[in-house]
Amino acid sequence: MPGTNPRAARIAALIQRVIASSMEAQLHDKRLDKVTITEVRVTNDLQIAKVYWTQLGHEGKENGERKRAQQALRQATGRLRALVGAKAGLRLTPQLRFVYDEVPSEAHEIEDILTAAHGRDQQLARMREHAQYAGESDPYNHPEDRNHDGDGAVDGDGDIDGGDVEGDGGIDGFSPIGLDSNDGQ
Repeated sequence: MPGTNPRAARIAALIQRVIASSMEAQLHDKRLDKVTITEVRVTNDLQIAKVYWTQLGHEGKENGERKRAQQALRQATGRLRALVGAKAGLRLTPQLRFVYDEVPSEAHEIEDILTAAHGRDQQLARMREHAQYAGESDPYNHPEDRNHDGDGAVDGDGDIDGGDVEGDGGIDGFSPIGLDSNDGQ
């Protein structure tokens, strides 16, 4: 727990253990059967302890079960605070505030989103197996391709095909300075 002092962290861990064990052993309330204490956070002045809890419920009945468990926790707050005070040996026992922990339900939503994304990735991979390029697979010219005969390729004498047959440094029919070689000088 960032920003808390070590004593508050120790007391929070103690409160979590005491409440979790007391719910099983001393509170015989059917509404608290599937309740799990996920985390306890204690303020630095040790006045308030937020007890985060979650519950595994039956499909379609989660909201009703959660309300009944919340009511049972509210009714048992005084007894749980007395048990915490007896076990902790503190001069002042923190007030207990029970907060339903939304993280497990949000985690299920994230898992569903990731499963859907994985399915789409697999579908794209299947489509990619049979896909073909619209043009050539590699539309770029590579230096190793320049040794072949053809338009614009380097021929045996090292120049570009069709260029400088006359040996005057220009392109066929033109002198290097841009004048036609057939024109008289």
